[in-house]
Amino acid sequence: MQLRRLWTPLFIAFIVATIAYSENVVRPHPHDNRIHIVYWEKWTGFEGDAIKQVVNYYNTHQNKIHVDLLTISGIENKTLLAVAGGDPPDLAGLYGPNVTQYADDKAVLPLTPFLKKYGINRSQYIPAFWDEGTVNGQQYALPTTPASTALFYNRAMFKAAGMDPDKPRDWHNGNYTIEEMDKDAEKLTKRSPNGQLLVAGFLPSEPGWWNWGWGYFFGGRLWDGKNRITATDPGNIAAYRWIEHFTKEYGTTNLSSFKSGLGQFSSPQNGFMSGKVAMEIQGVWMYHYINMYAPQMCGKDPQFGVAPFPFPASRPDLKGSTFSDEDVITIPRGAKHPDAAFQFIRFLESPKGMDMLCGLQWKMSPLIKNEPGFYRNNKNLLAKFFAEQAMGKNTIPPPKMSIWPQYQNSLSNAYDEVSLLTKTPTQALEEVQREMQPQLLQWRQQEALRAKAEANH
Repeated sequence: MQLRRLWTPLFIAFIVATIAYSENVVRPHPHDNRIHIVYWEKWTGFEGDAIKQVVNYYNTHQNKIHVDLLTISGIENKTLLAVAGGDPPDLAGLYGPNVTQYADDKAVLPLTPFLKKYGINRSQYIPAFWDEGTVNGQQYALPTTPASTALFYNRAMFKAAGMDPDKPRDWHNGNYTIEEMDKDAEKLTKRSPNGQLLVAGFLPSEPGWWNWGWGYFFGGRLWDGKNRITATDPGNIAAYRWIEHFTKEYGTTNLSSFKSGLGQFSSPQNGFMSGKVAMEIQGVWMYHYINMYAPQMCGKDPQFGVAPFPFPASRPDLKGSTFSDEDVITIPRGAKHPDAAFQFIRFLESPKGMDMLCGLQWKMSPLIKNEPGFYRNNKNLLAKFFAEQAMGKNTIPPPKMSIWPQYQNSLSNAYDEVSLLTKTPTQALEEVQREMQPQLLQWRQQEALRAKAEANH
């Protein structure tokens, strides 16, 4: 059940009125004969500064439209509430995995008519990033800042252990297997005399942001794209057995104590940056954070390297598997100025706009063709590598289903149960299967009823 169906109309009205009042406090009333469009975005910090620069550039390089940018926390819920209350922004910067939910709820407008009018199409984008905004053949969102993942590894720690500091990258021309990584991780692991874990070579739970998706690295799938949940796919079970072996190796209490001692991601005490975790799956953003919090790891002879995440030795077809995800921009249903809003989207999605935003955020662009020198001048020296990762055949996007938040939560619970050794991989995934299959069928039935109602309208 979607959030906007849970609240009473009176409460929704109160929330919307509160949001509207706060907007009026911070936003000056326009007297410049421009169309003012309201743009809600979630970014803060350096990411927020980046979109501010892009918006300021747009506002000062034409005189017909003015974008009023507002930073909104909890934007996914507040946007739903604003749409339900009839007072949404003209633009909302949302999360890619939520697009299907918003499209199903008619909370965002299809962009397809605008795209056809202005000649914007899939061929201009890295396919994985265009496709995340597509639902049932309609485009409901376009990418803003995208991401893919890879294996970060500590070259200095490889050297100290007497190992090739570029082995993950160069091993058999990039054919680094999970079995080889596990052996190397054991060599990099350090324990105290009483067995306490001091340094981990690799842990699938660090940072733990993609615990739902490890099955894909072993050939698993989460659903068939139609009417069947496939949580018990053999590839998923193999992945959870791999996860299980870390706890069996280190011990539940020992592993829990070690993880509790790792610092926050955005800090010098970060597990990878502090040298407590030698190898870690991370995204394109990691280069920037290393520069901020562990600059000693950078330089002419970097103390870290990056490589495609390894694959099972028995599945070379899974080489280059990478999680792909993105932030997106949408036009909420009920927007007062959808045509003007799309004019800003046109600029943002142009090579100029995308290169400005993604460059300032130290990320790659979702576009195939960029401004000359974009990657050469990008402060993130790994940006092009991560763009190439996303162009491979083994990208792993979040599943396109309205019930994805519930499914992801169920998988996270299963991951925890397997990690704590309270259930076997088969038991945990069978429970996920039983829980999610009825929810999938219910969602599909609702989809069919909506489609029938629209056809008869």
